[in-house]
Amino acid sequence: MTDVHGRQGPETRTRILDAAEALFAENGLDATSMRMITGRAGVNLAAVNYHFGGKDGLIQEVFRRRLTELNRRRLVALEALQRAADGAPLRPSSIVKAFFGTALEMAADMDGGGARFLQLMGRTYTGPNEFVRNFLAEEYAECVDRFLTELYRALPDVPREEILWRFHFMMGATSYAIGGADALQLFTGEFDDRDPARLEPRLMSFLLGGLRGALPDGGGQATQARRSAA
Repeated sequence: MTDVHGRQGPETRTRILDAAEALFAENGLDATSMRMITGRAGVNLAAVNYHFGGKDGLIQEVFRRRLTELNRRRLVALEALQRAADGAPLRPSSIVKAFFGTALEMAADMDGGGARFLQLMGRTYTGPNEFVRNFLAEEYAECVDRFLTELYRALPDVPREEILWRFHFMMGATSYAIGGADALQLFTGEFDDRDPARLEPRLMSFLLGGLRGALPDGGGQATQARRSAA
């Protein structure tokens, strides 16, 4: 049904979200105007305001529709590991794969928009938009807390602060790798660094190497960290 303002139902809402997601990924959040979004979606401003209440609400829904599914997949993977472990601590490598591997799977989804969204996420983590960063922190909170709890159990001899640092670095490396920076291509002129089949094993190896690395103080806990993170 369409009212006098041309506002439609779910189809129009999805079209607006798809247009906004693509433009945000291409130009960044702040550089994308509402006029650009309405032009790409083929709707008027009243339709955007009707469905989302304005640009801030639209930004939130662009992220929420993908993050809800991404975090659901992550928790499904984590719960499968927990059932198989039957109360025993999980292997850190399995925890890392359950969290970051699901993001890489989404990044490989070229047709369904997953790759584009993960590129947007990569840009957002390094951007200055505090409103969005705070929103993402809230959306991620429950999922991240559950994964961190399992890492704490899996690495009891590694200080929790150190685990937090390493998780932070793993988030950063993943965001950069899937954010479309094309750094290797810039350096070499011919290297395709966005092929999911080539990216996933290399990135996972890198993340696990960081998790296994020696502790900053060079103390005896480094050996335990390396052994436990297998």
